[in-house]
Amino acid sequence: MSTFHRSPNKYVNQIVLKVKNLDASIEFYEKIMGFKTLDKEKRKVSLSADGVNPLIILEQPENVMSKEIKRTGLYHLALLLPNRKELGKFLKHIKDIEYPLMGASYHGISEAIYLQDIDQNGIEVYADTPTGTWKWENDLLKMPTKRLDLQSLMEEAKDERWQSMPSEAIIGHIHLHVSNLEESEKFYVDGLGFRVITKIPGQATFVSTGDYHHHIAFNIWNGIGIPPPSKDSVGIKYFTIKLPNEKERDYTIDNLIKLGYEVKFEYNNIITFDPSKNEIHLII
Repeated sequence: MSTFHRSPNKYVNQIVLKVKNLDASIEFYEKIMGFKTLDKEKRKVSLSADGVNPLIILEQPENVMSKEIKRTGLYHLALLLPNRKELGKFLKHIKDIEYPLMGASYHGISEAIYLQDIDQNGIEVYADTPTGTWKWENDLLKMPTKRLDLQSLMEEAKDERWQSMPSEAIIGHIHLHVSNLEESEKFYVDGLGFRVITKIPGQATFVSTGDYHHHIAFNIWNGIGIPPPSKDSVGIKYFTIKLPNEKERDYTIDNLIKLGYEVKFEYNNIITFDPSKNEIHLII
């Protein structure tokens, strides 16, 4: 596992998505993305890379609605692969089955390809570049967007074929649509304890712990002041942030409450909401 995704860092480790057709979505995540199905219920399924730990949970609400536009919520979930070779194998697989790519970029800190699931939920699949090559300036990390050398990436895989999502794959980060950058930054930095790593001024902010390039990002590309989606709309239901220990979680809860943010205790879940109503579960 990436050292950026273990204690004492705080990071996203699971996401729950609402989908329109559960069986069709399972087929996409198994056959296209290479996940393994764990527990399956009538309207819910858990998906895993290693066959043990669920990374993505799919739910089909009874009164499910198509994805609404110009709303807060998920921009993309980002799957971090263990190395460039695995990313090259995945790229070859996507090209071989002719599944459409939405984009491909070299960001200095990572190489990434972008696609969507059948409900138009954004997915980034990426591999980090060596941390020694990351460029910092005035305590902020440079994250350019340049053309990705797809041919070089596929050559990295040589003659190996993509079989499934590698067991080491994790959720590397999550990128959200929000309604206000400043309010979101206050929540994630002052409330949850992340640090601003870089910004696209007036557009997006990237935050992390442990000097990762980002564990969470948020943007206003859907518009300023946009509302949250309807309860049964396709899209993100919630995501989990893993905290290093119970002491840190208790501190975070107290801090959120002190700053005026809502914290709910439901069964064994500790739930909060960012200012754009994106739901977050705090776990240890």
